[in-house]
Amino acid sequence: MGGVCPGSSPIGGAAPQPRPPAEGEGLLQELRGGCCAPCGTGSAMAASIFAPVPRAPPVAVFKLTADFREDGDSRKVNLGVGAYRTDEGQPWVLPVVRKVEQLIAANTSLNHEYLPILGLPEFRANASRIALGDDSPAIAQKRVGSVQGLGGTGALRIGAEFLRRWYNGNNNTATPVYVSSPTWENHNSVFMDAGFKDIRTYRYWDAANRGLDLQGLLDDMEKAPEFSIFILHACAHNPTGTDPTPDQWKQIAAVMKRRCLFPFFDSAYQGFASGSLDKDAWAVRYFVSEGFELFCAQSFSKNFGLYNERVGNLTVVGKDEDNVQRVLSQMEKIVRTTWSNPPTQGARIVATTLTSPQLFAEWKDNVKTMADRVLLMRSELRSRLESLGTPGTWSHITDQIGMFSFTGLNPKQVEYMIKEKHIYLMASGRINMCGLTTKNLDYVAKSIYEAVTKIQ
Repeated sequence: MGGVCPGSSPIGGAAPQPRPPAEGEGLLQELRGGCCAPCGTGSAMAASIFAPVPRAPPVAVFKLTADFREDGDSRKVNLGVGAYRTDEGQPWVLPVVRKVEQLIAANTSLNHEYLPILGLPEFRANASRIALGDDSPAIAQKRVGSVQGLGGTGALRIGAEFLRRWYNGNNNTATPVYVSSPTWENHNSVFMDAGFKDIRTYRYWDAANRGLDLQGLLDDMEKAPEFSIFILHACAHNPTGTDPTPDQWKQIAAVMKRRCLFPFFDSAYQGFASGSLDKDAWAVRYFVSEGFELFCAQSFSKNFGLYNERVGNLTVVGKDEDNVQRVLSQMEKIVRTTWSNPPTQGARIVATTLTSPQLFAEWKDNVKTMADRVLLMRSELRSRLESLGTPGTWSHITDQIGMFSFTGLNPKQVEYMIKEKHIYLMASGRINMCGLTTKNLDYVAKSIYEAVTKIQ
């Protein structure tokens, strides 16, 4: 017996006359085999109402990791994953994090009540403090506020949503947003999904010299419309690993101030890049000292190893306390309809660590351990490439900083590395230095030499 649509007579008698389909309903009726409701019980097998949805392409870095896991070759190396690895190629839970987790578990006064919408107060305050410095005049003047986010991505999204709603007019989706060329792929998506319609690039990477294109960057800022938003990498630029020097940052700040451009910093590697919290925060602190109002999205995934806890913070610096409080009041409304209330565990780990002098010192030592291993891998890879006589210059490997290095390999050479050598890296030529170990350095260096000499 065929299925019966709701509204028809299940037993004898005349069924009510169906209403004519409304505009746009015809296609749905056709997909459902003539049924007027999404019940899947029409006389013919109904197609899903989701049938027209196209399959989205996979996220490149996660697809790369999946391909690596499926590769059965014993020589395989994963240089794509954006996370720290030990010299044994394993994830590392920071010793200080293990210690703090035990302290939290033993503290019977803690509970699982909701946090304030803007997040754990002691986490927010101390996250902003390490970004701006213990002696920050902006903090002393109470013109700094913050919002706990779901990782650095969540902090970026809350900032983007606020700027689209309230910056440069109300709901101004036409405000240009500039991202570096290249940049972390999520920068484009976050601001597009927040509603911005005009995402542009500014010059950053000089491929010929394998370094910063400072003049191109400054020229693009000079030509940008006033009030444009510029996404700036606070340190350890992703994916190039190339940062401006302090003097270059001063030139950038001077142009942005004259052109009335808004700085939105993304700080995902503080301490992890150089081993120094202060050095890695230099650019942000300089801009604040120059009187900029700005946003700074912070991530604690890398420098605390809390990748799956999603711990982030959006630091807001304004002209005065009243302006900051009004901004936070609107951000609270955005958070309420985005995730409503942030999670506690990761924020407690960070807050507990940052508020204890002993734990804070231990954490800085843990971070330096990670930074030093990355620096060592840079030095060792460059040394091997040069010893092999690999064509080209390789000083950029050690000139760059942070987790990633832009090798300069082209897409065909990358394809050779993956298919022939089972070494997985991004199509852009970006590698994660943490994927290198004392056991695979020789193999990776020789493979790069072969790729460069065999594939043009």
